Amino acid sequence: MEGDAARPASRPMVVPRARALVWRIPLLYVLLGICWILFSDQLTAALFDDAAAITRWQMWKGVAYMVGTGVLLYLLLRPLVERLLEAQRRITDSEARYREMFECNTSPMWTYDPESLRIVDANPAASEFLGWSRGELRGMELHMLWPAESRGHFDEGIAAIQAAPGQPCARIDRLRTSDGSFRDVEMRSSELVLSDGQRICLIVMHDRTAELQSQRSREHAMSRLQEAQRLARLGSFEVDARTRRGHFSPILLRLVDQAGDDDRPRALEEVLVAANADTQSRLEHMLEELGAGQLQKMDVLLPFLGAGGQERLLRVRVQRVEEDRRWILRGTAQDVTEEQQTRRLLGEREQQFAELMRILPDGVMLLSAEHVIYANPACAGLFGRRTEMLLGEPLSSLVLEEDLPALREYMQAGTGSEPSPRMRRGDGSCFRVSVSCSNARYGGQDCKLLVVRDLSEPERMRIALAASNQELQAMGRQLFTAQEDERRAISRELHDDIGQAITAMKLSAHAAMGEEDGTRRLEDLRALAGLADATLDKLRNLSTLLRPPQLDALGLEAALRWHAGVLLRNSPVHLRLDIQPLRQRPHREVEQACFRIAQEGLTNVMRHAGARNVSVALADVDGAWLHLRIEDDGRGFEPSQAQGLGLVIMRERAQGVGGQLRIDALPGRGTRIELDLPYDQQLAD
Repeated sequence: MEGDAARPASRPMVVPRARALVWRIPLLYVLLGICWILFSDQLTAALFDDAAAITRWQMWKGVAYMVGTGVLLYLLLRPLVERLLEAQRRITDSEARYREMFECNTSPMWTYDPESLRIVDANPAASEFLGWSRGELRGMELHMLWPAESRGHFDEGIAAIQAAPGQPCARIDRLRTSDGSFRDVEMRSSELVLSDGQRICLIVMHDRTAELQSQRSREHAMSRLQEAQRLARLGSFEVDARTRRGHFSPILLRLVDQAGDDDRPRALEEVLVAANADTQSRLEHMLEELGAGQLQKMDVLLPFLGAGGQERLLRVRVQRVEEDRRWILRGTAQDVTEEQQTRRLLGEREQQFAELMRILPDGVMLLSAEHVIYANPACAGLFGRRTEMLLGEPLSSLVLEEDLPALREYMQAGTGSEPSPRMRRGDGSCFRVSVSCSNARYGGQDCKLLVVRDLSEPERMRIALAASNQELQAMGRQLFTAQEDERRAISRELHDDIGQAITAMKLSAHAAMGEEDGTRRLEDLRALAGLADATLDKLRNLSTLLRPPQLDALGLEAALRWHAGVLLRNSPVHLRLDIQPLRQRPHREVEQACFRIAQEGLTNVMRHAGARNVSVALADVDGAWLHLRIEDDGRGFEPSQAQGLGLVIMRERAQGVGGQLRIDALPGRGTRIELDLPYDQQLAD
């Protein structure tokens, strides 16, 4: 590692010079030797003639040559050796500095053998970053730091480094730490040669986990934003304020049914085409004001042409902003056609719900924390208060204290039999109700929905029905008694009057048959005829009482005139008739019911009223109904305290044919009976 750190700095200067001296010094030595041999021998021959002198000179010449060449070699090799020693010192210092930088660097670093792919060494930052000790990292196979699913990516990286061994390489990988977590790191790899000639690779890491996670989060957020815009049908655009040309998002282009694959600039008028000329003119005017700076923003709902030429309602928002010393129009367009339709339908449903709550006969209230937050008109009517006065009232003020715990238990449980608590009206009176409860939401909060039904009216109806049943039973008994009395009276009339008259006629006939005197026989026959006439009158009167012949022969109007005249003929009561001709003859059952009701009413006037004047009026109403009115100035009565069955029978007769009977009477103020009957009994069916 030390040689690896220092070697690249010394090689450019020391190695080329050393290589040059390797051949320069021997060459210089050879040249000097040749020159010395050639020129020294010639000089010796020229200076000396004696052989002994020449021998001595040759000896000293050799010594001088060796000394000279030694000195020359010393002078030549000394700078080189000093430079080599200086280079070695610098290499040592450099390796020490780089070792210190390797050890103290805050960036995780390690070296590995490119042949065996095992880690040679790692700095403390790498040990802390990866979670393994340096001893554990030394000798660890490199692929153990990569996740198993990333083995293919690891092999690709190693192949790229081995393909270009001298070139630095940078890439981002995901590494596995000792605790099983993963970190995204940027790794830079470079090849190094140590002083001993060993080749290793240095890896420097930079943690990019937070950055990449933030980037992925941004990408995910942008993806979700685009998806939200797609679901919300919201597109964006940005155009030049002067030329109105710019770029439009694919979502907006799809909204207006235009191809959005290319990103070429488009004109705003080309994309946003209004559904009609007036809308287009209005849009042009507002855009011109925005471009001129008269408006800073725009927010309008306008109809535009969408897919298939259909009209779509878009909400267009545009803002004028300055960017790079030019004005641009940046805005959005959202398709709110379905939203507007949904709002309209929701408004209709709310109106229908409000109308339903208004006409609902049962009381409906919403409780939040046992306080009323909503009450329909029927509920307010039950408590005898206005709706706004009922809002905010606590439940404890509406329910009697002894019935409140059971109601609370039912509201909390939501199951069980419906309670019938007693509640308190605004005037302090109490009434019993039946309550149904369910959970609901109103105004964004959880609440309880109570349906309150007043049981006092059904109770009164039950009592009234029981009383009516008793009246009907009593009426049935009295009708049976009256029928028997009527039959008994008819039987008595037939037996006492008609029977005796027939017996007398029989005796007179026998007496006449045995009479020899013609004058007396004629008298007997005349008495017999008179007796027969009297008997016939009695039979006719009896039949008329049972059913007047005028009703069948002449109709309702004549029957009423005849009956009223006969009934009040010998009475001090003054009769006033106002019987108008009817447009058509009523149905037989209707006609009979009207006559019997009039008959009963006049009979009551004669028996009970003590009146001085009575009026009978019959009239046609719109050709579909007939109206009968009987009015007297008698003593009157209280209808609710009437004990007889006459009024009950009159009402039953009227209702039996689909009519209505109204009796207006007060003690001391007389009585007025008004009857409305349909001409045809089918109207009642």
